[in-house]
Amino acid sequence: MAIYIVCPNCKTEYSVKKKECPKCGHVVKQNKTFRISVSFHGKRIRQTVSGTNLQGAKEIEAKLKSELVSGEYYDRRQVKVMFNEFVREKYLPYAKTNKKEKTYKLEKTFFNLWILPVIGNKTLNNISPLDLEKIKKEMIKNNRSSRTIEYALAVIRQVFNKAIEWGIYNGVNPVSKVKKPKKDNRRIRFLTKEEADLLLKELKKRSCQVYEMAYLSLYTGMRFGEIASLTWQDIDFKNGIITIKDPKNNTGRVAYMTENLKKVLIKKHKREQPKSLSELVFKDKKGNRLIKISKTFDRTVDKLGLNNGITDPRDKVVFHTLRHTFASWLAIQGTPIYTIKELMGHKTLAMTERYAHLIPDAKREAVEKLLGGA
Repeated sequence: MAIYIVCPNCKTEYSVKKKECPKCGHVVKQNKTFRISVSFHGKRIRQTVSGTNLQGAKEIEAKLKSELVSGEYYDRRQVKVMFNEFVREKYLPYAKTNKKEKTYKLEKTFFNLWILPVIGNKTLNNISPLDLEKIKKEMIKNNRSSRTIEYALAVIRQVFNKAIEWGIYNGVNPVSKVKKPKKDNRRIRFLTKEEADLLLKELKKRSCQVYEMAYLSLYTGMRFGEIASLTWQDIDFKNGIITIKDPKNNTGRVAYMTENLKKVLIKKHKREQPKSLSELVFKDKKGNRLIKISKTFDRTVDKLGLNNGITDPRDKVVFHTLRHTFASWLAIQGTPIYTIKELMGHKTLAMTERYAHLIPDAKREAVEKLLGGA
């Protein structure tokens, strides 16, 4: 618990033990304004009071503490705080300043697509776990993965945590009462060489850029986000390598170009003639960083019937399937699991082990030779 004097001249908060403002030197003799701060079990209340003396401020502080401990504290300001207003006026400006630009843009996209349409027009204190279940239901309906749904809930959790920290909301975080989706959404489908060639051929007819991005992912294992962030200075044509500076796990790595991939990118470079090496390799129509893969990819997959009759999302061909195919092909040709881990940029070996069953098994070959000789 703490009580501070608020300087009327520069708005600085300072200890009641000081006789003057430490910042501007102003002396407050009467009509003091006090800022009261009370915390209990992670909950924090900040309240400004005027027209009283230090003793009166202490009494208010004790009352707030008592209400907070007993659970009787109620801030009437919460009734007026709309979720969408808090997000746009408080949370997003905070996120833009304190988080990576990529994270900020991703959270903003989640708000606009999934969160605000459902709970945007509700006040913070009127949002219930049932409202959040509606968000989950809508995302499941649109075939969003369990991990994506979990991310949406994590964003909402952060919003309420900040509202609590800033003294704007005083209540239980509703996300804490929502069950996280735990379905294993790891993709198990990968393309055969024939399917991959057919897909690339059809994409090339429809969109050069989507074809080039697909080719890049298929033969380097790069994620969509890594491809979208790629600049020309990251591509070393002479040595045939691509430097991935800001990948998902925040650890840089190198991707190696096949001769055919190098030709594809050289052709693109000659066609577009970038004015600077810092230019993005792949851009939207306005020249900005791509947020998601073009719908041309999904339409092409549908035209080829690659998802016909498939209901399990893990078996459906999406852009990320190309990265999964890269790793699967490496495993099938006998590449050591640790090498696959490094090429994929996985943080732990456990993430790569899903491909282990594809690696030719020496023990199985030994048994087959034994049986073959019987």
